[in-house]
Amino acid sequence: MTASGRRLTQQDIARMAGVSQTTVSLVLNGRAEGEVRISPETRERVLQVIRETGYVADPAARRLAERRNRIYGVFTYEAVFPAESADFYHPFLVGIEECAEEAGCDLLLFTSAKAEQGERRRIFSAESRIRLADGCVLLGRTVDHDDLARLLAERIPFVSVGRRDDAGGPVPYVGADYPPAVRALVARAAALGHRRMAYVGAGEGAESYADRLRGFTEGVAAAGVTGLRLRAADLFDSGATVAFAEEPADGAAIAEAARARGLDVPGDLSIVTLGAPTAPAGLDFTGFRIPRREMGRRAVELLTQVLERGDHPQELLACELVEGSTLARVPEGR
Repeated sequence: MTASGRRLTQQDIARMAGVSQTTVSLVLNGRAEGEVRISPETRERVLQVIRETGYVADPAARRLAERRNRIYGVFTYEAVFPAESADFYHPFLVGIEECAEEAGCDLLLFTSAKAEQGERRRIFSAESRIRLADGCVLLGRTVDHDDLARLLAERIPFVSVGRRDDAGGPVPYVGADYPPAVRALVARAAALGHRRMAYVGAGEGAESYADRLRGFTEGVAAAGVTGLRLRAADLFDSGATVAFAEEPADGAAIAEAARARGLDVPGDLSIVTLGAPTAPAGLDFTGFRIPRREMGRRAVELLTQVLERGDHPQELLACELVEGSTLARVPEGR
């Protein structure tokens, strides 16, 4: 029991031992040394915490774990192998694979759903084999709302990579915490004298876009500056001194358009990208890094939690600010 009288969980043991929850689960389940890559030192550290705390695993969770195939599925709403998208999804997949390997689980990539214009629209179809896996990690900028509702209704274990709105119930997810990162960048721009800022992007549709726009709106309100929501075509006549580009590709396009007008970046126009570029962009953009690899790892850990406890965990991971060189002080007279 904890100091508050709450029953100890595997998460508590993992935190005390400095390991992942999946590692604790493997030690408790008595997996053979050859089946997973857990060092003797790590195994002993977990066992020492268990001995010291008197932790006893939930028998129901143990029985559930023993009935698994130890196969985790990965369903992608967008093709992850073409060159134009591989750089973005690669860190997610690396994190997923690393954690699945630690957990002694195989990965099954679902690719049978028909793709339209590079996107796989639905999980459930005549070709769907989603139930072959113990549970599934969902990848994609957007995830079909009806798919989420059906997954919840049919109690199919899953975790979404990326924050998702409720779909007939809370959706388990691990996402990037965009609003604080965007607010911090707005505050940094305000400290450099920017009083007219433009948000360039959709700001709607995917939850990640809505979260970025919300951070921008909150940031300009807190700084007491003017915030504009513009299309890229309207930026140069708006009087804005800094553009917040929703996607790194938007930032690159704005920089190219600025150069075509004889403007210097950041001398005449500062540009902040709300996510670090995944491919060379020619400029060292100021912005933030999305913790994609960490999100992939955590998605697998949370999926294990869903399988063992049947709950709906939701976590947001902090984005790391990137200094870059495209945000500068407003020139005198602007």
